[in-house]
Amino acid sequence: MFPEIAIRELVANALIHQDFNETGTSVMVEIYGDRIEVSNPGKSIISTERFVDEYQSRNETLAGLMRRLKMCEEQGLGIDRVIASAEMFQLPAPYFGVGEKHTLVVMYAHKTFEEMDSNEKIRACFQHCVLRWVMNEKMTNGTLRARFNLPESKSETVSRIINEATLQGKIKPNDPASTSKRYASYVPYWTTT
Repeated sequence: MFPEIAIRELVANALIHQDFNETGTSVMVEIYGDRIEVSNPGKSIISTERFVDEYQSRNETLAGLMRRLKMCEEQGLGIDRVIASAEMFQLPAPYFGVGEKHTLVVMYAHKTFEEMDSNEKIRACFQHCVLRWVMNEKMTNGTLRARFNLPESKSETVSRIINEATLQGKIKPNDPASTSKRYASYVPYWTTT
């Protein structure tokens, strides 16, 4: 149900980025019928919205050891692989969150497009846009339709998701001066165009 590479990357990240100063807790992997939750002690050093394009290790010695054991690569590509595999397996976008004393990632089991709620669709749009950006590409209506496995006849539905993600400040037009909706492309909100 879940891509092996995604689970491996999430567990490795949880181990590497845990805060050893937090006591009474440890890395946890919880398996439910509809999701897998991986959490580690300590708040994330960077914003969860920047997990794909930024990297900062809390435990460099542990990261170096895990790299030598071939458990990670220390290049910050783990979350990219998680999101890419979720797209490939047509899974809802993973959820990344920070609690009072922990960081949480949730991988969800397959849902059809119709079963996803608005927040899940916006999250998938944002993550797809960021993933395209780190690959030096731009998100379009067509690429997002492919991510959701939707036919061209659903272009208007996908346009509404893009519009909502834009209104929420998650993404922005690649060329703000362009008036073409048909050929519009999008980038993450934090990029400079």
